[in-house]
Order: sequence, then C-alpha cells, then structure tokens
Amino acid sequence: MPTEKELIDERMRKLDELRKLGIDPYPYTFKRTHHAAEIIAKHKALKANDRTADKVSVAGRIVAFRKLGAISFMHILDQTGRIQLFFKEGAKGFDLLRLYDIGDWIGAHGVVVATKTGEVSVEVEGFEMLCKSIRPLPDKWHGLKDVELRYRQRYVDLVMNEDVRKVSFQRIAILNAVRDFFREKGFMEVETPVLQPIYGGANARPFVTHHHDLDLKMYLRISLELYHKRLMVGGFEKVFEIGHVFRNEGIDREHNPEFTLLECYQAYADYHDMMELTEDCYNHVAKKVLGTTKIAFQGKEIDLKKPWRRLTMFQAIKEFAKIDVEGLGDADLKNELQKHRLELPQPWSRGAAIAELFKLCEPHLVQPTFIIDHPIETTPLCKPLRTGPKDIVERFEPFINGWEVGNAYSELNDPALQRRLLEEQAKQLRSGAEEAHPMDEDFVRAIEHGMPPTGGLGLGIDRMVMLLTNQASIRDIILFPTMKPDEKK
Repeated sequence: MPTEKELIDERMRKLDELRKLGIDPYPYTFKRTHHAAEIIAKHKALKANDRTADKVSVAGRIVAFRKLGAISFMHILDQTGRIQLFFKEGAKGFDLLRLYDIGDWIGAHGVVVATKTGEVSVEVEGFEMLCKSIRPLPDKWHGLKDVELRYRQRYVDLVMNEDVRKVSFQRIAILNAVRDFFREKGFMEVETPVLQPIYGGANARPFVTHHHDLDLKMYLRISLELYHKRLMVGGFEKVFEIGHVFRNEGIDREHNPEFTLLECYQAYADYHDMMELTEDCYNHVAKKVLGTTKIAFQGKEIDLKKPWRRLTMFQAIKEFAKIDVEGLGDADLKNELQKHRLELPQPWSRGAAIAELFKLCEPHLVQPTFIIDHPIETTPLCKPLRTGPKDIVERFEPFINGWEVGNAYSELNDPALQRRLLEEQAKQLRSGAEEAHPMDEDFVRAIEHGMPPTGGLGLGIDRMVMLLTNQASIRDIILFPTMKPDEKK
C-alpha cells in the first residue's frame, strides 16, 4: 500500500500534467444549475435505464470513483448530498479522467438518467477540474480511536461523516428558528462589544487581553447582560442578541470556553414573563426543527410541551436531597456540605451554601423544570422577592436533562441597591474570589439614569442544540471546539 507521501507525489505529477495540457487545475468560477438533492427529488420516480431531457450542471467533491473500461462512475458530494456521475467512452475529455482522484472538485454537465440499477445519475457530456486536491482523504475515518482527531480536522470530518454534516445543518436551522421566534415576538436584534474594559453579567473567570494602542487591559465578554441593560436605559424596549461569550473555565462534555448565548430583555416584564417566553421559545424551535415537542435524548424521552414544572430552590432541595435548609443553621449547612463532599463557599455565606447543596438536585431534573427564587448571594443583578424574605431574589434557572439551560431575572433597577451589591462583589474579587463581579461604575451610572421594570433571559444555545440533535458532547455540535494543540504535529 502506498504511503501518504507517495500518494501526494502522484497527485503532484497529475497536477503538472494538467498544467502541461493547458488545463488550469484551480479555475475561478463554475456555473452550476442544480444541487444533488433537488435532482434526485425531482426524478425519484425514474426506473432503470430511463432517460430524461433535463440538462443539468452540477459540482462537488469526488467521494467515490470506479473505472470500468469504457465507462466510469463517480459520486460527488455537494452541500445537499451525493449524486452519481456516469461517463461513457467517447464523451468529451473522457481520457482525462485518469488525472482525477477521490477528493478532487469537479464540475460536470449532462442529462439526467437512471442507470441499469435504477440510480438517478447525470450522464456526463462535459466536465472540468475545479480544484486538484494534493492531500488524499483518509481511507479509515469512522470508528477512530483518536476521536480528538475528528475535532481537530473538522474539515475532513465534514467530508467523511454524513451525521456530522446533518448535525451542523440542524444547528443552523435551530439558530434560524430562535431568531425567527424573537423577531416574531417584536424583539430587535442588537450587537454589543466582545472586547470590554470591564466584564460582568455572570459569575465567571474572564479571558484577559491587551489593547496596545490604548495601552488598556481588556476582557473577552463573559455575558451580554450589562450592555443590553444600558440599551433599556436608552429607551429600547425589547432586544435580543445571539453571540459568543468566553469563560476561562474547564473543558468537558458539557462545557467549552467559547460558547453561544442568547440573551433578551423586555421592558415592563418580570421573571414570570421570562418563564413563559422560555417555554414558548423551546416549543417553537422543537416544532420548527423536529416537528414535535417530544425528543429522544440518549435513551430518555423528554417532553418540552408547556407548562413546565416550577419549584423553588428550597423546595427542590427538600424533595430531591431530603434536606430542609430553611430549618438549618450555618453549622448544620456546613455539615451537610461536608457529608456530601461539596465545597464550602469562600467567603462563607448562607445563600452560597444553599446554592451549593442544590447541586444534589440537578441529576433529578430530567423533564423541563424551572428552579425559581434563589438566594441573593447568587447574583448581584436581580430584584429581591416582592413578597417574602428579602434575601431571596426573583431568579430562575430552567433545567432539562439535569442541565441548567438558561438563567433569568426580574432585573434589578434600584441604583442604590445595585451599587451596594456590586461593591460587595468587588470586595470578594479583591479577596481572591476569581468568579465574583468587578465594580462597573458606568453600568451603575446608567441605572441611576433610570431603567424601566425589565425581565431578562439568557439561554445556552449549545445545550439547546445538544438536546434537539441528541448529541451527548458539546464538541459534536460546535464546528471548531477549543482544543489543546496536537504536540505530535
């Protein structure tokens, strides 16, 4: 079996021969009239050896090639799928097929026929090289033990793996459906800075960079929230954005340092409105992309149909962890954390301890559930509960399949309380709490100008895609996931 170098050398020889024949192996354009899928759909009723009068021009990458003396068969792959090309000896350029290889890009025109096996094909009348590939596609790709190679060489994975292409196209359909949903609800799509002088909007460690001309330390955004609220101050009433955010955290099957987040903000709304919006969004997207609200995920059936269950964080801990946190003092909370091998919050706070105990509940939240009314220590950006203890805030997290898939608040618009809570966070940050919020004076100044009552919602798009495409790893729904460089290469 020839080595990769020998195969490359042979392709280089063919490349030279094409040029000596006056053929440009890398032309600038090609006039295609049809995609593979539309040809096959239109002519699916053809029977063996049927011919049509339809002339088409197709283009794609060669993924299969059989030479049988006076005839040759070739399958090409375009964005919509595969179609067979059928060459007969005597057709224009037939002898040049010896210079073509699997992996090359070809353009061809001819008539639509069905071969003797009944396969819809294009009987080629003329063809041309569109790109001579130098590096051969791998013989063995499916079942790779080194799965990371698939992620590093996604361009090969997309050629060799039909399921990967399907998931990639489904992701695009999901994003389009999300955008359509919010536009139909009257939200305006906005764009906010990725590079920020002060990060905020979530508890996360940021990526740090430097702007040389301004001699300014800057951060990649960890959230979209604070700039959206500035827009609400400025008079926007319903905004949304789908954007990449960056958190300098671990990588696993459910987390990638760069991920896609949707955030939306609505004036004169609260977290109850955001719960309804979440249900409606998931229902709309599932029906649009899958045709149903019932999804199969890794052997589990999940029904996204509204209404979703609602539980307070305290109720969830009592039901699933069998711990009644309302009746426990600080010492008892510490004992429960240690018993369940959970981290003690640093600095200590009762609310942070309760939020840590809630982690015991997450695996039980398979069907869609809103976990509402969180301790105030979990966020400095949320209104206190309107009726009830003021150390509880009007926040919810939606859970599906044991995953937190979003976050939402009745947004805090009391500037004095906002300043105090951010100052407390900044103090924790200075004390070494890497995920605490920094103080953002400009944001507080904006709130001091007045922000209307507002409901805010963030949804993780990647986890939505994982659920709707039945993919257990986030790397399988991101085209180019973050990877450690291949030191062997």
